[in-house]
Amino acid sequence: MPEVPPPYLFSWPPTPSSKPLFIPLEGVDTRLHGSAAAAAAALFYLIRSKEYLDVCSDMAPKKDKAPPPSSKPAKSGGGKQKKKKWSKGKQKEKVNNAILFDQANYDKMLSEVPKYKQITPSVLSERLRINGSLARRAIKDLMARGAIRMVSAHASQQIYTRATNT
Repeated sequence: MPEVPPPYLFSWPPTPSSKPLFIPLEGVDTRLHGSAAAAAAALFYLIRSKEYLDVCSDMAPKKDKAPPPSSKPAKSGGGKQKKKKWSKGKQKEKVNNAILFDQANYDKMLSEVPKYKQITPSVLSERLRINGSLARRAIKDLMARGAIRMVSAHASQQIYTRATNT
């Protein structure tokens, strides 16, 4: 039976010389981990050794060369771009509704609102440019005068219509 060399004398087949490429690790106790640890250590040193890289590499050494100057202008879209910022979304323009009736608006409310087919606080607020609480008070005033009548009442939405003589 041929004599097997110790694991730290591990040699690789493609080497031109017969001398081992591996020098044992200092402080590695192969008795604790068995031959697997010794083989791993041998491979580690073998791969890192310059002699192995010179023997096994088929590639020519890299040459540093600058890219040829081009006549085309540089592209601005392909490189690193600025980080996209979050938009705040479409913001609705704030309306400045009146909180009190002026005389012209009050007269318009008394003359035009009883002719609307559908009367709600939101309709009054949009057409007369008054806020919601003033629109609810105006509807109560028109109800007391008998100019409009209730169609449906709910906690969140009240619907009225013009009063008809039926």
